[in-house]
Amino acid sequence: MGEILIVDDEKDIRELVSDILKDEGYATRLAANSMECMAAIEGSPPALIILDIWLRDSEMDGIEILKAVKANNPGIPVIIISGHGNIELAVAAIKQGAYDFIEKPFNIDQLTVVIARAMETSRLRSENLRLKHREETEFHMIGDGAAFRTFRSKLDKVLDSNARVMLAGPSGCGKEVAARYLHFRSGRTDAPFVAINCATIEPERMEEVLFGREGAGARPGLLEQANGGTIYLADVADMPVGTQSKILRVLVEQAYRRLGGSHRVRVNARVISGTSRNLEEEIAAGRFREELYHRLSVVPVSVPSLERRLEDIPLLAAHFVELFHRTQGLPKRVFSEDAALRLQCMPWPGNVRQLRNVIERVLILGEGDGPVIASELLQAEEGPPPEERVLISGELASSPLRDARVLFEKEYLKAQINRFEGNVSRTAKFIGMERSALHRKLRNLGISTSDR
Repeated sequence: MGEILIVDDEKDIRELVSDILKDEGYATRLAANSMECMAAIEGSPPALIILDIWLRDSEMDGIEILKAVKANNPGIPVIIISGHGNIELAVAAIKQGAYDFIEKPFNIDQLTVVIARAMETSRLRSENLRLKHREETEFHMIGDGAAFRTFRSKLDKVLDSNARVMLAGPSGCGKEVAARYLHFRSGRTDAPFVAINCATIEPERMEEVLFGREGAGARPGLLEQANGGTIYLADVADMPVGTQSKILRVLVEQAYRRLGGSHRVRVNARVISGTSRNLEEEIAAGRFREELYHRLSVVPVSVPSLERRLEDIPLLAAHFVELFHRTQGLPKRVFSEDAALRLQCMPWPGNVRQLRNVIERVLILGEGDGPVIASELLQAEEGPPPEERVLISGELASSPLRDARVLFEKEYLKAQINRFEGNVSRTAKFIGMERSALHRKLRNLGISTSDR
């Protein structure tokens, strides 16, 4: 926890505020005028400044100091205090970037609540800068296949919009990565990105986590922490029904009350939500409010599963190898062609998350320290042998043999074409078929290599 700089020309007030904050566990520094204030900031920037707007025997008043701080240290939150408070002063201070404005004599509880919120906002902004740097590497969206390009094109169309986006797709397919992509490439990139997993919060705590609390145990909620930025509601289908109605009101009114509070808190945060469940079925079952669904899914975006992105697997695998080499010091190795093809043939029910875990495990447990990852290292990841039987779909099982053979050929050849990124020559060589014969077969089955 950083220091708080208290700037006031009245010694008694400086020391009173300092004593109060020390009791709350904060470290403080004191300044009586603009010269001492600016020297303190230049020596070691504080985590927060409490600034009197009128400073006797000072070259600069509070507004001028505020302008200087915001020009040189924009990340430091500033709380303005004044014994001559009025609406005009408050508006002027907020326009210049003050976090809040409090009149003297101030209420101690009010001051400590505002300070706690400002410190949390400062922490989140710092965290956001760290995440922004991390996003450029770890959360980078990787892919070049048709399904991925279509998906990213939809995201790019709403980058500069404040429209609410609903990301729908199976677990592990990269919904949060997509949400971070939208945030860090929007006009809100320097403001907080706050993620909450609705499935991991106890229902009785959900409202306190979202809206915060006043009074004893006061704390800001995640909506307040995301003000100016983006809040991502993961697994939104698991949000308690009671909370859904209150979130709906927030979306309509752009304001809410903290638990135990009486005044309304204004909020300006873009809302992105994610779900791996069919929300229309949840609505029909009475577990999700239909009006909330329509408010959240202004722009619905389907996030493709890894099964639909087979051609992206080599790119993703290489990305994760580089990531684990850089962040964990694991060996930087490349997949052999056979190993890369094997990855594309493996089942991926856990999607990109599962692929990431497999790559990490292979790098950690793989025998030898050579530069190439051989296909044999992936055998353990494919699970136990199928006991000489093949799992078939319901459509195949219910079709006559001739129709089932056609269905199988079509799906098999589509999978192979995807593996080889539309390259008919490589596909023909792998499956043991003459290239011209394969061209005829693909044409007869209606398979286009451009639609892989």
